Amino acid sequence: GEERRVGIAGRNALAQHMLNAIASLLSSPPPPPPQPVSKLPPFEQLYIFAALIAGLLLLLAAQRPPPKGTVARWLPAPGEKRVYETWVLWYSIVWMGAFGVIIALELYEEFTAATYFLVCGGLAAPLVLRELARGGADGRPLGERHGARAQLWIAIFGFIGNYWYTHYFYCVLRARYTVPAWRLNDVPICMYLATHFYFSSYHVFANLALRRVATGFAPGNLRTALFAYVVCALSYATAFMETLTISHFPYYDFEDRHMAYTLGSAFYGIYFLVSFPVYYALDEPGNTPLEGTGLRGVALSSLGAGMLVLLLLDLTRLAAAGAPLTIGGKLWEVTPKGLAGSA
Repeated sequence: GEERRVGIAGRNALAQHMLNAIASLLSSPPPPPPQPVSKLPPFEQLYIFAALIAGLLLLLAAQRPPPKGTVARWLPAPGEKRVYETWVLWYSIVWMGAFGVIIALELYEEFTAATYFLVCGGLAAPLVLRELARGGADGRPLGERHGARAQLWIAIFGFIGNYWYTHYFYCVLRARYTVPAWRLNDVPICMYLATHFYFSSYHVFANLALRRVATGFAPGNLRTALFAYVVCALSYATAFMETLTISHFPYYDFEDRHMAYTLGSAFYGIYFLVSFPVYYALDEPGNTPLEGTGLRGVALSSLGAGMLVLLLLDLTRLAAAGAPLTIGGKLWEVTPKGLAGSA
């Protein structure tokens, strides 16, 4: 009897094992682990940039040479504006190198809110302090110095961009900053400071290309069309390149990175559609002054450009996305690493 019970138990165990095997074959396999989200730009970006380059080549081919004796320039003619733009170009190597080291070595993982403030403030300070020091050296009013006027223009436009425009990225592109930060209106204060040296460089880079167009071809409708096209292409390319270069910084992210690269670059590019040509005209020979005289005129020019960008962003939000605009920031807020602000 004992042997019979053991045999029955063995057959039952074997049958159960076979049933389990059959059930596992019939059941769907477990889902594979989720793949990490790529931070590289989508393949469609190749088509966008190919179209931009093709349009540029067509417009360049249609241009006529400039009048005899005209010198095609990238940099301004010798003078104060040339000195300033050359200084900004050299200083761009400094802040880009500093950011490159911070990102490559992941030094940001040890940063606190104070560290971010000191790093970004320390990189922005030389641009401002240089103009204050130079203004006092020869007794000329700051309002007569191109460097001081340019720095004021960038400071106002950059502040408006952070204080207002960032909320469009929060609402339309679902972007968020999760760095440990001191915040003003739910935007890390370190970003107000970083924007200053970013925008100082961006606008001088744009000046080089726009000046080459303005001085390298015969005046007329074709040159005007090329100038406008270069403004648009530079605006999109600048916005895209910033998105690409900070893609591996984990504390600024988007809900949909594909949208951030495509629609987001066009959305961000609206800033520069307005600011590049207005900033280019600042103290540029041969251009009708848009900024008046002294620092007051520069401030009004920058404030006007900022308002126009705000209108364009909001029209784009309504027409392309339809997302509601919600601004829930506080005058002052401190957020730890990993958490966004109150918006």
